[in-house]
Amino acid sequence: MRSNDPRAVLATRRTIAASAEAIFAAFSDPAKLARWWGPEGFTNSFETFEFEPEGRWVFVMHGPDGIDYPNECVFRVVRPYQEIMIEHVVEPRFLLTVKLAPDEDGTSLAWDQEFETAEVAERLKVICGPANEQNLDRLESVLGVSPR
Repeated sequence: MRSNDPRAVLATRRTIAASAEAIFAAFSDPAKLARWWGPEGFTNSFETFEFEPEGRWVFVMHGPDGIDYPNECVFRVVRPYQEIMIEHVVEPRFLLTVKLAPDEDGTSLAWDQEFETAEVAERLKVICGPANEQNLDRLESVLGVSPR
């Protein structure tokens, strides 16, 4: 799923004071990932977690309001310490590309969430923009590093 429209992408950038190996491990280890995935206050239950190209990831995000949000994804790209591409195959459909690169202060992380259209991205920006930042705050917490 590619829209080929830059307006369909919600981009988040952050330098994290941790190695690319440590960040990659926080994605590849389901016990760690379950602790930080999602916005503040959310928890996760993983049903299927196949961290490999074309592997499935089926899980439920439990909201702080008691609502459960079923999710299903496919890992499209898994390049250790460099790139992870996750396609969210249920509504809202999107392709999340996470790229890691060495930085003098740790690791530069690029988080690009590409929706089917610019209109969908615009509608979800108010939710996903802050949620993506909270997601990365939680990642830093699991890594034991100071938030941005």
